[in-house]
Amino acid sequence: MVELSPFPIGGPLRPDEVTGREELVRDLSERLLARRVTALLGPRRYGKTSVLRKVAADLAGVGPETVWIDLYGLSSMADLAGRLDEGLAQTRGKLRRAIASMAESMSLKLGAVTVEFTRNRLSRPDAILVARPLLQLLVKAAERHDLLLVLDEFSGVTRVDGAAALLRTGLQHHYRDLSIVFAGSEPSMMRALFTDRAEPFFGQAELLEIGPMADSAVASIVVDGFDRTGRDVGEIDQRIVAMAQGHPYRAMELADALWRCTEPGATADDAGWELALQSVRAGVAVGSEALFQALPLGSQRVLRAIATDGKAYGATAEVLGLAAGTARTAIHALVGEGHLDRRDGKLVLTDPMFADWIRQRFPGPT
Repeated sequence: MVELSPFPIGGPLRPDEVTGREELVRDLSERLLARRVTALLGPRRYGKTSVLRKVAADLAGVGPETVWIDLYGLSSMADLAGRLDEGLAQTRGKLRRAIASMAESMSLKLGAVTVEFTRNRLSRPDAILVARPLLQLLVKAAERHDLLLVLDEFSGVTRVDGAAALLRTGLQHHYRDLSIVFAGSEPSMMRALFTDRAEPFFGQAELLEIGPMADSAVASIVVDGFDRTGRDVGEIDQRIVAMAQGHPYRAMELADALWRCTEPGATADDAGWELALQSVRAGVAVGSEALFQALPLGSQRVLRAIATDGKAYGATAEVLGLAAGTARTAIHALVGEGHLDRRDGKLVLTDPMFADWIRQRFPGPT
């Protein structure tokens, strides 16, 4: 029988697998129970979805049931209607039965919206006229049931004209009737959605950022995972901590690779660590190359300078021909896109394995 790794990396964690985020889970749960509309911001692969699933599971134990609307890659108003329909149709138990009953009373065919939009153009429904009743169904359900609404990858609304305004119109008068959390992986865009006066959701949510995991939390997860499966991580847990720099996914990826290089009953050693690190590096190489080549030259130079000596202005930047003005513009864009993060007054690459790839790919400043 194949032994499963104690470090799952294939998608969001189950609620019972989420550890090291206790303070964030508690804070978010308290906000939502108090009906404080919240926007959860953070880079990709920082565990937002896993944390939200944990919060939803915890809250279900004291009342609120969850309607989860995934807006990743939203492409049109019809797509928005389909996502709303899908989220409502995927509810379970008493809530699902109640929503189905209300949908029937409103002459809505829950779960069939996508099919409606596959008709020929002349018989296809107006997407806005489909989306609005679905929002009405959502708020009607909230009037009768304790609801948590998760709008995941909310920055997707920026790609569809009128999507944010439609959601704002449908939800703004019902903030006291349900708990709402917006989540997004493009921090700069998410902040703009709630802080720019020109945006429909200006001032509509409290911003909460998900940051790196504490080193102690990463070490604890690694040690526990090895112990539970009859292995000893030895002192290599500190190598993982140093390399991952608090990045949840990269920490689990490195721990999983080391675990696979350590036999049951054995202790992880330097040779195993080198094999694990090579494995992870090989896995990120192609994606890192594609990402780097897709960036403007100024952004490439900034990333190389920061990955090399931690500074966007300095000797490395000069050798790379990075002008100060170009650096400022690139830094603004890279922070907005989530590639750079500010920690303790310093700029760092958000993904430590991307930073490692840059150092491996460009071992010198030229």
